[in-house]
Parts: sequence; structure tokens; C-alpha cells
Amino acid sequence: MPVATRCRWEEELAGSTFADARLEQRLHRLVGQMDRSLGASLPFACQDWASTKAAYRFFSNERVSEAQILSGHFASTRERVRASDGPILVLQDTTEFTFQRESHEAVGITRTVNTGRDKAGQVRMHTLCGLLMHASLAVTTDGLPLGLAAVKFWSRQKFKGTNALKRKVNPTRVPIEQKESFRWLENLRQSTSLFAAPDRCVHVGDRESDIYELFSLAHDLGTHFIVRSCVDRLAGDGQHTIANEMDEVAVQGLHRVEVRDQRGRLVTASVELRYRRITVLPPIGKQKRYPPLSLTVLYAREPETPKDRPAIDWRLITDLLVDSPEQAVEKLDWYARRWKIEVFHHILKTGCRAEHARLRTAERLVKLIAVYCILAWRVFWTTMIGRSAPQADPHLAVTDHEIALLDRLVPDSPAGERSLFAYVVKVARLGGYLARSRDPPPGNLVIWRGFARLTDIALGAALAQTSPGCG
Repeated sequence: MPVATRCRWEEELAGSTFADARLEQRLHRLVGQMDRSLGASLPFACQDWASTKAAYRFFSNERVSEAQILSGHFASTRERVRASDGPILVLQDTTEFTFQRESHEAVGITRTVNTGRDKAGQVRMHTLCGLLMHASLAVTTDGLPLGLAAVKFWSRQKFKGTNALKRKVNPTRVPIEQKESFRWLENLRQSTSLFAAPDRCVHVGDRESDIYELFSLAHDLGTHFIVRSCVDRLAGDGQHTIANEMDEVAVQGLHRVEVRDQRGRLVTASVELRYRRITVLPPIGKQKRYPPLSLTVLYAREPETPKDRPAIDWRLITDLLVDSPEQAVEKLDWYARRWKIEVFHHILKTGCRAEHARLRTAERLVKLIAVYCILAWRVFWTTMIGRSAPQADPHLAVTDHEIALLDRLVPDSPAGERSLFAYVVKVARLGGYLARSRDPPPGNLVIWRGFARLTDIALGAALAQTSPGCG
């Protein structure tokens, strides 16, 4: 059992940093309302004009920030990390929230896309209105999400002119502090500081995080990283590159992995493993500022390209030692956990329906998304804890009252299981999960639908007990 702590939104707000107790009480009430109606609009969640107006005032209050809303959740994440054993994978990734607005000035922009040509043959460009969020999600090596450790919001207006500057100046000579990619370093520093255990943290990122400044910062902080590489950096004495040196490395092992082809069928692929400890040099324009680093380069490649899918070609770079094929496979598995943060972002957009929000300014939308982050993580955690610790105490996910309701609503299996997984399945069945013998474990969608329905049933049961003549 990796973590022995309950996950309720009340606990996620217990450590919030509001100086005004009234604002903290308002947040508790608001999250409770939104928890009961996950994915619904604010008027639907609040049910009456007075509560809806109070929610609008909360999100427009200048004394409220997304950092304050998430502070309690960050504190809970820290406690869950302390209660767990072994390395902690800190997954970093960026996602976009696109909103339909007539004017983008109040919200911001994310990017400009080509929407085809008009009748005259001219290319039409459309500017997308929205925000970007860069998050760090802590998970165990088994894939159990422990919570968010850092979140950054911004729009591309903040970095207006950066691309034009890159056309005039070599991008490697632009200070990292002036780049949008500085968010990777900020989140690494914040999450490492939050957990106060840098040696346990392994920061995992995709090719966008292949930043030498990030490698150097991790080295200075005494923490670790695994990054998918996209830059062929100078290595050794500076007269050759990483790719040149890896060409000399013979295949050191084979690893079989399951992947899906273009038709969605599960197939087994065999990849060749090659790895070497290499002295990696900083970009030429920054060699006075950053030192060379001794890093491990790990290649996992299919020798031939399959007909029905792209060939697997992973090139990872890490500060961790890899001395055997078993250690190489372990690092590949850790990098593969990066998909968990994609799932979290999917819950935010499909379950919470964050992009359907109608708040008018970026500041209000950011605070709303911060609340959604807490609710989305709770759904994700419940889904995964049922798989990671199926025989654990069900009170980790549901209360005594909810257990009593679930026992009446959903019949027990013939074995009469009382495990955590059994009650996660009962919640999922309320959300439409069929629980057939060959069905995969319930996913996030049926879990949040089941919790929403269970909340309504619990409210009805409470009203029936307090109202005369009901029963």
C-alpha cells in the first residue's frame, strides 16, 4: 500500500493560505457545490442566484489567487509523498484551454492556426483565444497520482515578440529567463522545494523539456530527471556530438513492449537497447555560464519500421545511472508514466469541461481552472488507487454514509467483497460501468459520473430523513 491517506476535497483545502477566513469559507462552499455537479456550469452547480453571484464575486476578487486556491492541495500532495516509499516521478507537461470569445483581449491568445483558403485563394489565419497551463504531477513509480506540485498559467501575449527575436538572434544565446520555456525550470524548482527531498524526485518531460538549463538546475538542486531528447548536443571533447558517440555503442539488450497499431489492435514490438554515460556540453553561447555534465543517454529503437504503425524510436537523456538492461527498462517504464499527466489534462477538459466556462477574463478563468484541478485530481486518484491498492480499506475513497448507500444501491458480488476496489466498482456502476468479467477496470469518466450520481442520491436520502411524511 503506497499511500495511506483519504482523498476528499475537504482535506485538499485544509492547508490553504487565505488570510481572510471568509474567503476560505467561500472556497470550501464553492468547491463543495462544484464537486456535486462536476462538469456543469456555475449556475447549475450553485442552484440559485445568490450562490451564483457569490461564486462570480469570489472569482473576480483581487485578493484571491490561483496560488491560494491550490495551496492546500499542494500541502496535501507533500504529505502523500512523505507517506509513500521509493522514487517519486514528477511529470511536467503543458496543455491549452481554448475559449470561444468574440474578442481575445480579456482572455489572451494561445496560437494562430491555418484554417484554409478563402474564395480568392488567400490563406486564412485564425487566432485562438485561450490560456496555457503548465503542471507538475507527482506519481509513484507504479503510476498512482499523489497530486499536483506546481502549476503555471499564462497566455502568449506575455511573450509577444519572442519569435521575432529568435529570427534575429541565435535562440541558444537568448537567456532562458526571457523564454516561455522558463516554466520548466520554475516548476522543477517549486516541486523540488515543496517535497524537500530532491534525491527522491525524478522530473519527467517530453522533447520540449530538452533544455540544458534544466539539466544544470537539476544538478545544482541535487534532484534527477528523465527527458526525451530532441537536440544532438556536443559531447566529449566538443569535436563530436551525442549521436556520433552513440553510433559506436553496440546493442546491449532487447525489450518487448505492447503497442497499438493503426487499427487499435494490441501488438508486441521488440526494441533494441543502447546506453552510455557521456559528457554532455552546454550550447556554445552558454559554455561560460554552465558546466559540462555527465549524463546517461538511452536509446530504445525498433530495428525495422512496421507497415501498420510508426517505428518506436525513443532517445532519452537522464542524470541517473544505467548499468544494465534491467535498469534501462526501468527508466523506459518511468518515462512511459508521463502519459498520466495527459490523462489528468483530459479529465480537466472532458470531465470538468473547463473549456466551456463563460467567465470573461483570464484572471477569473485561471481561478476556476485551479478549482477544477482539485476536483479532477480527486477523480483521477480514486480511479488509480482502486488499481494500485485494490485490497485496501474502502474508507480511502468513500465515507461510511456512502458505503451504506452503495451497499443498498449496488448488489454485492457473490464473494461479498468489502475491498477498496469493490467499492470503486460500485461507484463506477452508478456511472454506467457494466462490470462484466472481461471488462477492463473502470476509467475516469464512469468514476466521476458515478460520484455525481452518488452525491445526488446522498442528498435525497438526507432530505428523506429530515422531511416529515417521507420514507
